[in-house]
Amino acid sequence: MISETNAVTFRQNLGDMLNQVQYRHDSIVIKRDGKPVAALVDARLFERIRRLQACFEALCERIEAGYAGIPEAEGLAEIDAAVASSRAEG
Repeated sequence: MISETNAVTFRQNLGDMLNQVQYRHDSIVIKRDGKPVAALVDARLFERIRRLQACFEALCERIEAGYAGIPEAEGLAEIDAAVASSRAEG
């Protein structure tokens, strides 16, 4: 479950919120002035996010290397065509 709290309440209830995240595997979005500024998630989820981020960055580097010799306008046109094709199928 994902819950939301403001920064003051979070600070006042840190221990309880840590327990909620650790034992119930909930996530907490912390807001300041009504805007999300941080999230508290359990360590296992954080590790998964870090691994996915590393995979995503490696994939971006492979795509960038694959398009290295192609002019930018041509690469963008190819991407636009792929997006349009995908949307037409959907």
